[in-house]
Amino acid sequence: MMKKMLILILKSIGVIVIAIGVFLAIVFIVNMICNKSEQGKIKPYGQSVSVDGKHMNVTIQGKGEETVVLLPGFGTPAPALDYKPLVEELSPFYKVVVIEPFGYGLSDVTEKERSIENMVSELHESLQQLHIDRYILMAHSISGIYGLDYVNKYENEVSAFVGIDSSVPTQGGTDDKFPTETYKLLKKSGFFRLLLKLNPDQLLTPTVDDETKEQIRILYLKNMFNPNILNEGENFNHNFNAVKKVVFPKNLPVIFFLQANDTEVEGWIPLHEEQVKNSVHGKVMTFEGGHYLHHTRSKEIVENFREFMKEIK
Repeated sequence: MMKKMLILILKSIGVIVIAIGVFLAIVFIVNMICNKSEQGKIKPYGQSVSVDGKHMNVTIQGKGEETVVLLPGFGTPAPALDYKPLVEELSPFYKVVVIEPFGYGLSDVTEKERSIENMVSELHESLQQLHIDRYILMAHSISGIYGLDYVNKYENEVSAFVGIDSSVPTQGGTDDKFPTETYKLLKKSGFFRLLLKLNPDQLLTPTVDDETKEQIRILYLKNMFNPNILNEGENFNHNFNAVKKVVFPKNLPVIFFLQANDTEVEGWIPLHEEQVKNSVHGKVMTFEGGHYLHHTRSKEIVENFREFMKEIK
């Protein structure tokens, strides 16, 4: 009797192991097939500029006298599409340039370290290639860190800085170890695709048509956790530390648009107020909304930004 019971238990375990193996294989194969299929569904947008021998994708809209350059938050799958509502609000008044750094949107993946030094240099080179030498820098999230370094290195080119819920060098949590291997496994195994299927709300998109939303989804699956995104995550600690003692130039106009109730970073609003306390033209404004304020508050952002720029002239 005991022997039969043991055989039955072993058989049951074997069936479970085989079922798990088949499930893992199906998830992996489906992901491989979908990856190949989706490659042909990506619709080009913008234009390519040569940076460090590779292609960096940028979009340009509007014909205003002043130029606004938009920089994305960490891991934004398709910056030009993500910024669509904000570009639509800005483009009647400004020439609007959205830069997609290496590993983002339709840009190439580079072998270079995603250090703040390399990333800022590449962003500047892309603007040089476009013969743009005077502009307002508008940055979301992590690009607040790159932007801070940028405006100090190219102070004569930047006429104002705008942070959209932008990162601050002194915020906490930047020295946590980035889980590279976990993310690699999620992407390679196909479980990242499965998790998105089970929880489509994790894909944060602005209010756009279904076709654009689908393009963002495809580029999200393609770009998220690619070598550049992973390496950028690994460089968080270095990049934040690199600008810990850096301040905005005193005479540079700086305005921050922040979510009013940030629950992730302690002292979110005071940290930004500290950044502009010595600025001749510095301002902090808050809006109800999430981290991606440009998805829901583009109209208010542009109205208040334009008013701010009028006040300082």
